[in-house]
Amino acid sequence: MKAFLRSHPGFAGRLIIIALALAAAGSGLADSITGGAVTGGSAFTAGGTFVNLSVPWGAASTPVNTVGDANFGTPDLYAFAELQNYTLTSSLTAQVGQTSIAAGTVVNSFFVTLEPGGAGYLLLGHVNFNAPVLAIITSDGSLAASNYLGDAGITYLDPVDVGLEAGDFVTIDGSNPDQIDWNTSAATPGDSVRVILGPAPTGVPEPSALPAAGFGLLLCAASMMRRRHSVS
Repeated sequence: MKAFLRSHPGFAGRLIIIALALAAAGSGLADSITGGAVTGGSAFTAGGTFVNLSVPWGAASTPVNTVGDANFGTPDLYAFAELQNYTLTSSLTAQVGQTSIAAGTVVNSFFVTLEPGGAGYLLLGHVNFNAPVLAIITSDGSLAASNYLGDAGITYLDPVDVGLEAGDFVTIDGSNPDQIDWNTSAATPGDSVRVILGPAPTGVPEPSALPAAGFGLLLCAASMMRRRHSVS
């Protein structure tokens, strides 16, 4: 193999370029929501489901692209990705899991909310991610203070009771650290939490990086075929 690379410097150069591209893609991966479900409570009976929102979501909330104050009006459990690959400039306070995350830690943030309004619902369910959950922010003050981790395309309406109240529980699943378990009763303004994950698993490039890597490999293959054809 070494002799082949020495005799084919162009091929070796292309391999180096592809390796660098894959390394760059693997060094800044975003986390993701992989699923979720509503499994019990009056929300389940009323047909509530889990909804993985894409930002901006427009008229899914009223007003559009708002969250935190009974903006959805359904028995559904909503989640969306916020700021990704952010290096904390100061320590971050949470109420579940790692309650103090040190400055300098790279984090990925997600928002999960139940905002039915009206008479409200009890919702049992869960949300899954592609990496272990470091912490969950559940208190009113900590949610408002951590809105710098929010998505710039969303307006966060922060009433006094935006977080959880006594008797509401959102926890990291005891047998699956990639999952949070939801057990709250909410009406207006609802129950919201911010979920904090560390960097995504390394070694697997983002989907967006795969076409470029594949294209590079095709170039290498085509180059080798042209060289073999010219020799023959």
